[in-house]
Amino acid sequence: MTKLFGWTGVVLHIDLTTGQATREHPDPSVYRAFLGGKGLAGHYLRPHATRETDDPALPLLIFAGPLNATIAPTSGRATIMSRSPLTGGICDDSVGGRLGTQLKRAGYDGLVITGRSDVPCGIEISDGDVRISGTDLWGRTSDRVFDRLESAIPKGASLACIGPASENGSPLGSILVDRRHAAGRGGLGMVMAAKNLKHFTIKGTGKVRVHDKNGLKEAREEILRLTAASPVLLGRHGFSCWGTGSIFDLMDSRRMMPTDNFRRTRFENAASLNAAAYKKRFSPRRHGCTGCHIMCKKIADDGRTMPEFETMSHFTALVGNTDMELVMEANELCNGLGLDTISAGSTLACLREITGRDFTPETLLDGIREMARGGDLGQGALHLAETMGRPDAAMTVKGMELPAYDPRGAYGMSLAYAVSTRGGCHLRAYPISHEILRKPVATDRFSFSGKARIIKISEDMNAAVDSLTACKFTFFAASLEEYAKAFTAVTGVDMTGFELLEIGERIYYNERIMNAANGFDAADDDLPQRFFTEPGTSGGGVDIRPLDRETFLEARRSYYFIRGLDEDGLPTEAKTRELELD
Repeated sequence: MTKLFGWTGVVLHIDLTTGQATREHPDPSVYRAFLGGKGLAGHYLRPHATRETDDPALPLLIFAGPLNATIAPTSGRATIMSRSPLTGGICDDSVGGRLGTQLKRAGYDGLVITGRSDVPCGIEISDGDVRISGTDLWGRTSDRVFDRLESAIPKGASLACIGPASENGSPLGSILVDRRHAAGRGGLGMVMAAKNLKHFTIKGTGKVRVHDKNGLKEAREEILRLTAASPVLLGRHGFSCWGTGSIFDLMDSRRMMPTDNFRRTRFENAASLNAAAYKKRFSPRRHGCTGCHIMCKKIADDGRTMPEFETMSHFTALVGNTDMELVMEANELCNGLGLDTISAGSTLACLREITGRDFTPETLLDGIREMARGGDLGQGALHLAETMGRPDAAMTVKGMELPAYDPRGAYGMSLAYAVSTRGGCHLRAYPISHEILRKPVATDRFSFSGKARIIKISEDMNAAVDSLTACKFTFFAASLEEYAKAFTAVTGVDMTGFELLEIGERIYYNERIMNAANGFDAADDDLPQRFFTEPGTSGGGVDIRPLDRETFLEARRSYYFIRGLDEDGLPTEAKTRELELD
């Protein structure tokens, strides 16, 4: 076997039906083609991408990248991937905590879990030792699982589990990692539940071989200097000080805070529910993923996990709530039951619009509990709206609920939502960086001009970032150029930022191929009609008009051309061959 740097050269396969664990040694060319993380996970998913989500042969994939367990900044993340029970398309979640680092230290680049255990079970991986055993924690909330197991597992181990929502068949089910981090979007917890897998722990004691330690130190210093100069990341009003909630006021002032289920775009109570208000009331301390210096996660003085921006927004403006403590309770309840907070808030907002009934603290929390029982409410906003005869009230793309950025206030965001392979997701391209935060360069947020190419390049970049793996936030300051230096130093494989971008294109196109195999086409690359027919909340010198549909469709056609898709948004044979994906 070729001796590798950065990568371990081993992918662990666990079959829960047979209880067997086997080790695969991928050819080095596979690593160079897909890097790791999101890319390698997609490579392993593609042969199985059309399997039903309860098919034991459908893999649940957990992958690290070549930078994990090195001193490369923000390199502690991992990818969890499978087919989504919510959308029917592919779904990958980049998740923080210790998971990616411990997986690499245990000697594995990835974990491929297939099969279905006869009884609820847990997996324990400790370096080369792999154990599968029954568990009596089925039906327990995630906090109970962590309370029970954290003291029993090796110090520093990573622990992941699902909650009752996934067990009860909710496609909003998440996977909680190390108590504070969630692989939330797309219902991957339900895939884990279908395998009768309640939890898994990973502990490694090994070290990752680095080709050029001095070169890695130099690349690290460049990245640290760039992030230190970033007001968004490490400024006194940035993510490090206030968490992602630092943009709460900003989004509202830009008239793109989704309010009353996206019927309005301004929330009158925003100033009293912003990050400063949370800090004053809950005195949070900093917390972050392994290897991260930004530390954007926050923990309240009473030990509760502070809500991220999306949760702050969706459990206030979107559902008509002004009670800050209720947001904290809703966040804790969702995490305990194993529910994605974005989808949960959006589904409740959909229900509120259809019924015309406002929530009380009791009815809102009861609604979350009902979701976790797996009924109509737990199937997500689109299913709920169709069941109640109001499909227009579901603010979703490809069945996935939209996050806290109204697309009428940022046209690049509208296009990114529509063409995202994951569905209603802001993180595939994150045009908020240039349309609102003005990084790396400012663009006109009320124009589609140039946005198709920007979105395509951003998708490719983020695919590479999630495959290395690193944190997208770092790229408000650093670029693939600096991370290419880190990659080259770690692996010994010469790579430029442009070459990483080309690999990102291959990774993203592979996802379009898998979605096409599941029946997705241009009809799915669209937005709810509300955004084309209803204005947002204008004022303060900002006019929030409905999106012009013809201009939007023209931008989408441009995106298809630039991405190398046909007029129906489908992959072409020529582009597939060019990217060596045939």
